[in-house]
Amino acid sequence: MHNGHFTSARASIDHGDASVLFPVKDLDAKVLQHRDAELALNDVDSTDVLVVVPTSMASSYFLTEHALTAIPVAELSAEVRSQLGDALAAPIETFELVQIGKWTADSPNHSLAEYGGA
Repeated sequence: MHNGHFTSARASIDHGDASVLFPVKDLDAKVLQHRDAELALNDVDSTDVLVVVPTSMASSYFLTEHALTAIPVAELSAEVRSQLGDALAAPIETFELVQIGKWTADSPNHSLAEYGGA
């Protein structure tokens, strides 16, 4: 897996400004996680994804430990969209999904023997 739109998204929102999204299980919206989130994120262009980014070591740890999550913006309540929109330069409606968390990257296993000649 690659990092999805985490590094290529057009826009991001600070974790603190996106606090209205947490805990995601309490949202009155369709919340896609793990493989479902991967599939949803694969189906959209990076310019249509709003990524929640860390603002401190603590928020970085929180977001790293959070399951990859995609939330359709259109399914968020008007109040949540308004709160998120207040922190953005572009209208919230220009985004299709909110991404929380990163996709994990596959890295091949190496044996120590491979590094013996280095």
